[in-house]
Amino acid sequence: MEQRVITILGGTGFLGHYVVQQLARTGYRLRIIARNPDSANELYAFGSVGQITLISGDITKPESYASALEGSYAVINLVGILFESGRQKFSAIQSLGAEKLAIAAKTAGVKRFIHISALGVNREVGSVYARSKLLGERAVLSAFPEATILRPSVMFGAEDNFINKFARMAVFSPILPLVGGGKTQFQPVYVADVARAIESCLLKEESKGQIYELGGAHIYKLKEIIQYILHVTGKKRFLLSLPFGIASFIGKVMEICPAPALTSDQVKLLKCNNIVNRDEKGFAHLGITPTLFETIVPEYLSIFHKKTSS
Repeated sequence: MEQRVITILGGTGFLGHYVVQQLARTGYRLRIIARNPDSANELYAFGSVGQITLISGDITKPESYASALEGSYAVINLVGILFESGRQKFSAIQSLGAEKLAIAAKTAGVKRFIHISALGVNREVGSVYARSKLLGERAVLSAFPEATILRPSVMFGAEDNFINKFARMAVFSPILPLVGGGKTQFQPVYVADVARAIESCLLKEESKGQIYELGGAHIYKLKEIIQYILHVTGKKRFLLSLPFGIASFIGKVMEICPAPALTSDQVKLLKCNNIVNRDEKGFAHLGITPTLFETIVPEYLSIFHKKTSS
């Protein structure tokens, strides 16, 4: 196993850091393809000397990474965006980009392909993001039929942009919005568990050509998640119910920002519950027990006790 090379795209992101750490610990040799590898030198610390290599490449341009796929046992695609900006478009990255990568991997003789999608993309919600993810899944499986698709729910962890986003909002704002009344259900999954699931898929031949839906141990409404964040951080804030129509308008206005806190497309996603379909394969089929939300979140929210008081 120590001689197997794994090539990862998206290894510099939130999930990517955990995947690199998990696979480096196991002994794989890792090639990390990134648009700006010089900004991710901290990844070297996860492995021994020479175990991790950072390579410049862009998922939308196969010619930039094709040579790096040669000799790889597996390719892992973690690339994804939450909102469009400039040339960063959902279709270019999550549909066409994923397809180009799968074709290049098959051409290079790669044995395994693992593609990270998102939970709920196969449900009709009218979201451009979800549509691009679903088309990406289909394109990957068409080009690389043995590929494994993972659909995680919203991920939490020390560096996440979900739990931390609401905690930061609570520091400065006396009011927190509840889009759609905060009734949308989520099944938050620990990011390290998703990394473990990726490793498990690499080891299991039966995972080829399969789709796994990854959700945490419990289901929570958005309102319950925000109330828990406030409880852990010791803050009292007014929770304002925001109808979908108004939230969509606000999201549309915020889209002019470089990194919008909310977009109209994300509001569409919130109209559909983000929980696993129990008829689909999941963590249990990979031999993994999901980590409890309550055992991890308090650890990294402790820093918000030191900020603006309640």
